[in-house]
Amino acid sequence: MRKVYLPRTPEELWTVLDGEPEAAVYAGGTDLLVRMRAGQLDPPALVCLERMEIWRGAREESAALWVGACTTLTGLLRDERVGRRLPLLAAAISAIGSPQVRNMGTLGGNLCTASPAGDSLPPLYVMKAEVELCSSRETRRMPVREFIAGPGRTRLRKGEILAGVRVDAPQGFQMHRFEKIGQRKALACAIASLAGLLKFSDDGNLAEARFAWGSVGPTVVVSAQVEEFLRGRKISQSTVEEAADLAERAVMPIDDVRGSAAYRREVAGNLLRKFLYEIPRQDRK
Repeated sequence: MRKVYLPRTPEELWTVLDGEPEAAVYAGGTDLLVRMRAGQLDPPALVCLERMEIWRGAREESAALWVGACTTLTGLLRDERVGRRLPLLAAAISAIGSPQVRNMGTLGGNLCTASPAGDSLPPLYVMKAEVELCSSRETRRMPVREFIAGPGRTRLRKGEILAGVRVDAPQGFQMHRFEKIGQRKALACAIASLAGLLKFSDDGNLAEARFAWGSVGPTVVVSAQVEEFLRGRKISQSTVEEAADLAERAVMPIDDVRGSAAYRREVAGNLLRKFLYEIPRQDRK
């Protein structure tokens, strides 16, 4: 019979992990338990973090919001600070799964699964979020962009836990957008997704643009070339089309059961086109 541990404090957790170094650690289990049922994983023990109150909830840190990795997605959507200060993240979380999945699933789980289609990842990339990683020996931080190492792979070390995520509220960006395309409107993994932030100067030109595409590469795709191309420009049809063409060349999609690489590439460009064409006319002057 497989052992299941439910630590309540970091000290209890480190003791468990010292005795069960091969245990699978989870919070909501919406990914892990499905994979176990499918026979893809067979860990000798399970360590559930749902009682780790120290890593649940959100707290304000100056201009940033720290979110505990064990906070459920529903809990984040109910926290008015997340909706007010991080609307891009709230929009992405609301697109994850069903209410039942969001009631169990956690932000930390969405990150540690490290799926290229993970809906929370593109917003965290464009907001330049940092993860807080804890072990019995130390606490360290690194950008989310470095934490995700590849499909299903992170930079977590042995005996280390994702404790939280620190996200700076975007300052001065007038437009925030998260959108994903799936095979249906709900309960679907993304064929492609886009998170974007736009900041305009007083003359109506684009002062800064940040974009991140999900499900079109081995990890979330960002393109400095697209962002630099748009910097300082007015939005026109030719500008939008050239930016979309650059985006289509930047992504690295594959063929799978949800869509072909060619279709994903086209969708990635179209998501950017849609975002830029929806800029209010007063911001284009």
